[in-house]
Formats: sequence, C-alpha cells, structure tokens
Amino acid sequence: MSYTRKLINVAMFIALGVTLPVAFHLAGGTGSVFLPMHIPVLMAGLLLGLKGGLAVGMLTPFISSLTTGMPPLMPMLPIMVVELGVYGAAGGYLYRQCKLPLVWSLVGAMLAGRLAAAAVVAGLAAVLAVTLEPLPFIIGAVSTGLPGIVIQLLFVPLLVRKLEAVPGAFRRVKVHE
Repeated sequence: MSYTRKLINVAMFIALGVTLPVAFHLAGGTGSVFLPMHIPVLMAGLLLGLKGGLAVGMLTPFISSLTTGMPPLMPMLPIMVVELGVYGAAGGYLYRQCKLPLVWSLVGAMLAGRLAAAAVVAGLAAVLAVTLEPLPFIIGAVSTGLPGIVIQLLFVPLLVRKLEAVPGAFRRVKVHE
C-alpha cells in the first residue's frame, strides 16, 4: 500500500472514530456502553498494520476530545490515548506481522489495550493522585462495555473481511499452512 493511500486510510479511520461516537450520542447511546470509538481503531490496526493502527488509536481520542469534548481531558483522555493506541498497534502487529488469525488478533489487541489502560490508571493514581484504582477501573470498564465488546467481536471481523475482499484495498498475505 502506498504511503499516500495509507495516510488517506488513517484519516478516514480517524474521521470514523470521531463521528461514530457523536452518532451514538445523538441516538441516545452512551460511549462507555457501546464503545463506538474502538471499532474504527481496531479495524485500522487490523487493516493498516502496527504504525497505521497506532496513529489512528492515539490521534482519534485526542482529536475527538478537542472537537467534541469526548472523552473529557482528565482523566479519560490519557487513558484512552494509550488504550486505543495499543489496540491499533497490537491488532496490526498480531494480524499483519505475526499472521495470527483475525479473531485471535482482535482479542489480543483488546486484552493488550485494557492492560495498557490499567497501567495508565496506576500511573495517574501514583503521579497525579487521581482517585482511580487500576483493577476496579478495568472491571468497571469491561462490565459496562460488554455490549460494545460483543459488537466488536461480531462486527469487526466481518467488516475487516469485507474490506479485505475489495480489490486493491486492504490485502493480507496468506500464511502457508
């Protein structure tokens, strides 16, 4: 994929990551339940690879916070920048470089992102005396976000496979078995 095409795709996934949560909020949904920003980030990692996924994951919550106020600057923005950055990077690394199956790459990215979020929460608690604890934060985020996690597990692989099938779009080299 050419550099220009990859840059355009990064911008497209960032735009989706900013507008999809706005659409969910307008429809009465809540971001912490349906996790709409996570979908384009996970897809970007799986389709664009480590660097593209990292860029989309880190820039999307930052741009969204500046333009829409979601997520709030503190404490959620730093948590989400790292969490989504790891989602994108890990998904791209596991799927594009390690050649793991799509669903395993997705689950691995989701787990790695949550662990990174816990580490940021621990850091914020230690450095800035933010009143969050890593384990209760992650347990709360996962339990609240279960509908979004199910949506991700059902639709991200389907959408990635559909986009990979488009001629000249996103190709993954098959592993010889």
